Amino acid sequence: MTEHNAAGSRWSDLERPPLNTTALRRGLIVPGRLWTSLDVVTTTGSTNSDLAARADSLPEGAVLVAEEQTRGRGRLDRGWSAPARSGLFLSVLLRPGPDVPVERWGWLPLLTGVAVATAVARTAGVDTALKWPNDLLVTVGGKEGDESAKEERKAGGILAERAGADAVIVGVGLNVTLTESELPVPGAGSLALANAVSVDRDPLLRAVLRGLERWYGEWRDAGGDPAASGLQEAYVAGCATLGRPVRAELPGERQVVGDAVAIDGDGRLVIATEGGGREAVGAGDVVHLRAS
Repeated sequence: MTEHNAAGSRWSDLERPPLNTTALRRGLIVPGRLWTSLDVVTTTGSTNSDLAARADSLPEGAVLVAEEQTRGRGRLDRGWSAPARSGLFLSVLLRPGPDVPVERWGWLPLLTGVAVATAVARTAGVDTALKWPNDLLVTVGGKEGDESAKEERKAGGILAERAGADAVIVGVGLNVTLTESELPVPGAGSLALANAVSVDRDPLLRAVLRGLERWYGEWRDAGGDPAASGLQEAYVAGCATLGRPVRAELPGERQVVGDAVAIDGDGRLVIATEGGGREAVGAGDVVHLRAS
């Protein structure tokens, strides 16, 4: 990975200025708080992979940000790519510790989703929604009052991976200034396409990390209990998947079709099936279906 130090090249695209590493560190690295280091690199393959490779030598709270990822990964090893300085691409190292049972660590991507969605709404002025389990949705297109022309699009994703016995790497990818022609796949979106009032990545990154610190602290203090920490309620309130007909595509080419009705205490999506039963889905792809 390449350190961010070439002053001449930093301003090659005035529409997409680089992150201000010094100011970010000054605002986020505080003794006794969660974030212990913050590095910004010009380009790398995957921030998750880089941080995982160094996890044994780093304390909790290490943050790695890349101005460009060339081999970013989403769930199911899907690629995540975008032009340099067009989004936020970061990973954080967390060690939930002995106070949080391992079976509750599955809430970390949902927790991160709540933090990112809140930061985007407050900082960029964009209404966001969470698609279970780890996608951030924005609304693109359509004039005021013309609901039929509006599209729900994915603008961000989260990937949590174990790193050794006691650590989790949580990666976040968020499209900020991508234009329609730069989108990696049909159906993708960005904050700019959702008419963000600001696309300044520095305050957005600070808001994301501060929100993540807050939610992670409350969740950990509650022993990872999603109800006691308020996390489950917050996720449910922002989840666009609930109340909709869905198709869950599960490992082994199995599918579950029905209405998404709840998020259970383990962070699983509960689907009411057509036969009258209920099934809790813990992993897989979920497709939002049109109401019939």
